[in-house]
Amino acid sequence: MHDLLRLEFPGVNHKRVYRLYSDANLAVRKRKKARRPPAERMGLNIATRVNEVWSMDFVSDSLANGRRLKCLTVADDFSHEAVDIAVDYGISGQYVTRLLDQAALFRGYPSAVRTDNGPEFTSRAFIAWAQGHGIRHILIEPGRPMQNGYIESFNGRFRDECLNEHWFETLHQARNIIAAWRRDYNEVRPHGSIGRMPPARFAEEHRRHAGDAPRHPTTTSNEIQ
Repeated sequence: MHDLLRLEFPGVNHKRVYRLYSDANLAVRKRKKARRPPAERMGLNIATRVNEVWSMDFVSDSLANGRRLKCLTVADDFSHEAVDIAVDYGISGQYVTRLLDQAALFRGYPSAVRTDNGPEFTSRAFIAWAQGHGIRHILIEPGRPMQNGYIESFNGRFRDECLNEHWFETLHQARNIIAAWRRDYNEVRPHGSIGRMPPARFAEEHRRHAGDAPRHPTTTSNEIQ
């Protein structure tokens, strides 16, 4: 919160911000972590560059009239960027590959993708897409969602801060609100795990040091369509 406020108020004192934050009882309660036997814990290989691994999964929601919405979330393991959040009534394996191709126009293709064993990710269309682009497909074990821990963490935040805070009446409205949340997540909010800077800025600085050409950080598949 202090990182955000000091952009507009350079002289703001972090102790005062913390005191007001505490007095207003704004702190979000930490969730209790489920205790698992050591055998169930599997560490994730840490990515060392942008586009090394994209993790993806689905999040479900619904409109006010009860019609189901499906959200495909794609995140870069290294930069923590939300590569894309696609929203539609239904998303097939072929639909997924088309969205990833559109994201790659601006970012390039990842070296690997990490998914669960859902039908969209084990379809012929998705497997052929990964093989055709030389992309390694990392499939987690069934019933082990924490092997895809990066996207699980991202999806929890996405649900709490966006889906649970809005009542969508139309698909168009849902896409606009979710796109705005994604821009804020990528471009405005500082993340402690990447030097207290927004993911898009962190990724751009890393690309610059690596000598890569800059790419547009926020365009989504929905905006292209």
